Amino acid sequence: MDLSVIVTLMGGLGLFLLGMHQMGDGMEKAAGARMRNILEAVTSNRVMGTLVGILFCAVIQSSSATTVMVVSFVNAGMMNLYQAAGVIFGANIGTTVTSQLVSFNLSAYAPVILFVGVLMTQFVKNDRIKKIGEVILGFGVLFMGLDIMSGSMSNMKDSPLVAEFLSSLTNPFLGVLLGTVITAIIQSSSVTVSILLLMAQQGLMELPICFYIILGCNIGACMSALLASLNGNKNAKRAALIHLFFNIIGTIIIFLILTFAGDLVLYLLQTISGPEPGRCVANAHTLFKISQVIMLLPFTKGIVKLTYLAVPGEDETAEGECELLYIGKKAVFSPTTAVIEAVRELEHMGKLAYENLNRGLDALITLNEDEISKIYEVEKQINFMNHAITNYLVKISQMTLPIDDSKSIGALFHVVNDIERIGDHAENLADSAQTRIKEQIAFSDTALEELREMGSRVNTILKYAMDMFANNTREHLYDIMTLEDSIDEMERELQKHHIERLTQNECSAAAGMVFSDTISGFERVADHATNIAYSMLETPPEDEEESDGSKK
Repeated sequence: MDLSVIVTLMGGLGLFLLGMHQMGDGMEKAAGARMRNILEAVTSNRVMGTLVGILFCAVIQSSSATTVMVVSFVNAGMMNLYQAAGVIFGANIGTTVTSQLVSFNLSAYAPVILFVGVLMTQFVKNDRIKKIGEVILGFGVLFMGLDIMSGSMSNMKDSPLVAEFLSSLTNPFLGVLLGTVITAIIQSSSVTVSILLLMAQQGLMELPICFYIILGCNIGACMSALLASLNGNKNAKRAALIHLFFNIIGTIIIFLILTFAGDLVLYLLQTISGPEPGRCVANAHTLFKISQVIMLLPFTKGIVKLTYLAVPGEDETAEGECELLYIGKKAVFSPTTAVIEAVRELEHMGKLAYENLNRGLDALITLNEDEISKIYEVEKQINFMNHAITNYLVKISQMTLPIDDSKSIGALFHVVNDIERIGDHAENLADSAQTRIKEQIAFSDTALEELREMGSRVNTILKYAMDMFANNTREHLYDIMTLEDSIDEMERELQKHHIERLTQNECSAAAGMVFSDTISGFERVADHATNIAYSMLETPPEDEEESDGSKK
């Protein structure tokens, strides 16, 4: 065989792989955040999860990317294993869209598609349209690569050595093994099946062995999720194993059907597909997957239980260890979920700061020394999280993320800073409590009641703010605006009250100083809470008030 044929084949394969990556990456950046939101919201049952998995994978053209993202969702606790199973099942069907597109042989239109993609990426300023242009550009590059590979393969038919080697591939077990190994290396069943499809079109591969290689491709496609789950928690590993077990069990079932009724399967596929071998390979890929999902979907619980046998027990965390729940050592990184995991970690940090602020107020009033010690311990955790989350945000800000996510990175830097400042105020309360103990400073009953009242309002605004931030909701927007005004007014009133008590000798100067610092700190906490609530809003709160006519 001429060396130029091999070089041309390699060039065509390179363009095909580049096109696949460009298509998936462009679609993930253009629609990844919105698809992720759908994935979060519409996975309440297995059937719905399967449908969403089909849609998601059909859009981003990669079951590996979809499964890695699902694994990261499970790792972050945003999806349970039963929900993940449905999405993974659906992704196995969605990934067959690529081979279906390839089978229609759109190579003649590749130059036009390529030209349109270049125009959109080079001359359009809108980010979302540019990303869609990247998808179209990738589509054109993919078919240019296919055309080059198809041409080189047509020359390979003239090589006796190639013809002899390929004709010797008749062992079903060898076919499954070959498909598994090649796909595990390439980490894309779509690429392997598309190459197989071209070989069938050129008469280089017989259809029966193609079917067995497809089965192997399905198992090899699990490699990406398995590798991604290695650093994850036990549930992440179980989610990856759901993908593996589904494909192994499904492969065994289809393998047995092909073994005992292979001629019937071939006849049915040729009847559906017509005389075109490439269409037959693409349809086999799709129908095998659909059949596997139909057969195994009722046994989802059994497959999930099987993963618990393979990965028994629960994750353990050393007592007192500073930990990150979503972006730490046991995180599963995926660009599509990177920002949402940062948000979840910030929610975790905010909860610690909220609890520590309550603990600080309680310590200031009750002078409980155990509570004071606990405040300082939690503050160390908050400081650790502040540095870790900031470093993570720096890292992901340098990566290619979905458009909607990349816009929110700047806001997240501000949120981590606001939460850290709230933690500092809790520590200030602990310091004040220690001062009260050391100097035996007494508060009047009136002062204690005022502190409780203001603390209650600050608790409420902080709770509302974290809810708005974590769930991206505007439900508490008006409440937060009202509370912020009332806290500002209350701070001014309480400052007057404490001055009156000082002038009337109802409290000491030392008590007045601690009281004044405390309510000033509470007012600043309310400001930080308001910043957190507003951080993810696309429009300023004042504009929203005017638009809905609620401005007073």
